[in-house]
Amino acid sequence: MASAALLLWENPTIRTATLLVIPVWCFCRCYYCAFYVIEHYVDPSYRFSGPASFVRYVLRSRRAGGAAKAETTRRDT
Repeated sequence: MASAALLLWENPTIRTATLLVIPVWCFCRCYYCAFYVIEHYVDPSYRFSGPASFVRYVLRSRRAGGAAKAETTRRDT
């Protein structure tokens, strides 16, 4: 936020403000869309607190899934 304020202070034009607002708005929309998809389609019962929380969830579920598959394979043989 401070960098945007400094850019506007150095060059206070509508063009500069617009060029700052557009990528911020796009990032916010992507972030919202990603969390909408994660919360509604990945696991609606789990509440993610951020991207790192989602990565931990995926890694934890892969480890648990891998362990469950290995256990099932052991029982089958």
